[in-house]
Amino acid sequence: MIPFIVIVVIIAVIVFYFVGIYNKLVALRNRYLNAFKQIDVQLKRRYDLIPNLVESTKGYLAHERGTLDEVIKARNNAFSASNVAAANPGNADAMNGLTKAEGILGGAMGKFIAVVESYPDLKANQTISQLMEEITTTENRISFARQAYNDIVAEYNTNREQFPNSIIANSFNFTAANLLEVMESPEERKAPKVSFQ
Repeated sequence: MIPFIVIVVIIAVIVFYFVGIYNKLVALRNRYLNAFKQIDVQLKRRYDLIPNLVESTKGYLAHERGTLDEVIKARNNAFSASNVAAANPGNADAMNGLTKAEGILGGAMGKFIAVVESYPDLKANQTISQLMEEITTTENRISFARQAYNDIVAEYNTNREQFPNSIIANSFNFTAANLLEVMESPEERKAPKVSFQ
């Protein structure tokens, strides 16, 4: 009778151990899904602010129509990519699409901001100044949310790849999640030249 009880206890301990692994993977997956929702909230906020900013500058930048159209097109593409990524956070294709769309939007916004900076009347306009400040604040929030998401995804991926966690992960279809990276052009990676003349 005692050997039977020992075997049952050992089996129970093993079962509880694997249940614990499964529950930890579920918790980590839910954390990274929630972390992406935080990014999504900030992205939607930025996507809402951009058309307001473009609309506010139209009167001043009538001859810069190409830049304005490029920003709106990039914003719309990024918004669509964000919706696809929000439907399946962590999916490699969805995250790559969002990264590319955000990179294009970042480039378009960089051009737009450079144009705005070259017009003193625009820089002095209080509405435009407030919108620019809100976009800057939102960009900072996106950056913090992206870092939190990437940290949680790294923890999740590490846990799902470790043995014996990998047995449970593969058995219950815990797929790898992709990081949300910032797409930078080679020029952005170069250090700025500083000259003291």
